[in-house]
Amino acid sequence: MKGPMYREEKSFTLQFSLEAIFPDDYEGDDDHQAWTREWETRMKPDIIKVVFESLRSHPGWSAHIRNRGKSAQDEIEVALEKDFTTPQPFKI
Repeated sequence: MKGPMYREEKSFTLQFSLEAIFPDDYEGDDDHQAWTREWETRMKPDIIKVVFESLRSHPGWSAHIRNRGKSAQDEIEVALEKDFTTPQPFKI
């Protein structure tokens, strides 16, 4: 029977902060932050798509989205894994 595998981890954070500036006569959050709609429906999905396309171009790494309890509106964690448990092909 095999013992537990040794695992190492490292984190890297890329954070986006969205801001909106309104005129002095703005009455507050009556629109429920409608200005974030473009981010949620177009920009964020495009960024995630490009990130995964780039990650897939690196052999030996696998990537998936991991949810640790936060809403996908607030956080998307991309988990990358490199598996050294299988023999690597011999290269000349």
